[in-house]
Amino acid sequence: MTTLSPLRRTGSAARGTGPAARPKVTGRLVFLLLGGIALLAGLDGALLLLGLAAPVDNARLSAVHGPLMVFGFVGTVVVLERAVAVRRGWAYLSPGLLGAGGLALISPLPVVVGQVALVAGCAMLLAIYAEIWRRQGSVSTAVQVLGAVAGLMATVLWLRGIGIPQLAPLLILYLVLTIAGERLELSRISPTVNRRAEQWMLALSLALSFGSVIGLVWPVAGYPLLGAGMLALVAWLFRHDIATRMVRSVGLPRYMACCLLAGYGWLVVVGGIWLLRGPVYSGPAYDAMMHAVFLGFVMSMIMAHAPTILPAVLRRPLPYRPVMYLPAALLHASLLARVLLGDAYGWPVLVQWGGVFNIVAVLLFVAVAVISVLRGATVRPARPASRGAAVPTPTPLRGSLL
Repeated sequence: MTTLSPLRRTGSAARGTGPAARPKVTGRLVFLLLGGIALLAGLDGALLLLGLAAPVDNARLSAVHGPLMVFGFVGTVVVLERAVAVRRGWAYLSPGLLGAGGLALISPLPVVVGQVALVAGCAMLLAIYAEIWRRQGSVSTAVQVLGAVAGLMATVLWLRGIGIPQLAPLLILYLVLTIAGERLELSRISPTVNRRAEQWMLALSLALSFGSVIGLVWPVAGYPLLGAGMLALVAWLFRHDIATRMVRSVGLPRYMACCLLAGYGWLVVVGGIWLLRGPVYSGPAYDAMMHAVFLGFVMSMIMAHAPTILPAVLRRPLPYRPVMYLPAALLHASLLARVLLGDAYGWPVLVQWGGVFNIVAVLLFVAVAVISVLRGATVRPARPASRGAAVPTPTPLRGSLL
């Protein structure tokens, strides 16, 4: 018999209290626009890094590609969801600063302007988590705080002149621990998630955080610890995440579960590289590591939860449609070709073509999402209920964008 943790009701449930501070939807669209600009600029930089022609041929875009995608795009979108959930006006400073920082990185302004904005945005994210913790502390929030600390450390150290390849573990943990904490929260209904499972999640998150610090000063010792911790975290997710049960359902729950489980599989690649190769700062192993986590894992999480979270942000439905499987399948198929064939066997042409179709998959998902929002929900005529029969009311799904 499992023992339920007293801290199981966490995150979004706890955040929905207190006085509301809800900017107009048009204001939220500005934040999404900033994230969208960072995404397009980051994809342009990706083409340049692949040695291909790009719409904008600017060396600066390739130089800031990593931080632009991690903080300017993903960070802005994810933290916007946190700001909406915490219901405090000042919380919108965090996505605003991250979005403005991404915009500054691609502008003629000195790079340091964007770097300072990213540092401030990450610091404000910690303030958001402090507010969440004040309302109701939880293990899931603690795990997300560790991720936010990793993001703040990465931005500060980048501002101080340390290169992105050396900061890769911090960038990775910034998003992986944020996602893992949210998955712990959303899996609280699982019968296997008890106090002991929560303690294991916290222990693994602390081990990964410790490994990232050790990896900065003593890479030979830190990276194997990171690899073992990442593989253990993947094992936890496959063991306890409700996605392993949702995959047997139909419609939106099954689509979400497929994206989630495919994303977790890519973390095995990251953990394996850290464990077997140790520190990697360039070359095929570095390409495989970075894109396995930021495309295979993070983009898969975004694809999974966009139909349930964007409506909360935009106040417009993003209905599930089976065509959503198309960009997800294209993303993972092209990434398999890029990483497991191109990077692993040294075939540059597959790296290039895989990268091109990675970009196509991301843009295709954006197009599907925009068209679905504009078309709205497809309402089917309901069958007439028999006299005296109760008509069930559908319950909307909740969850994090990641």
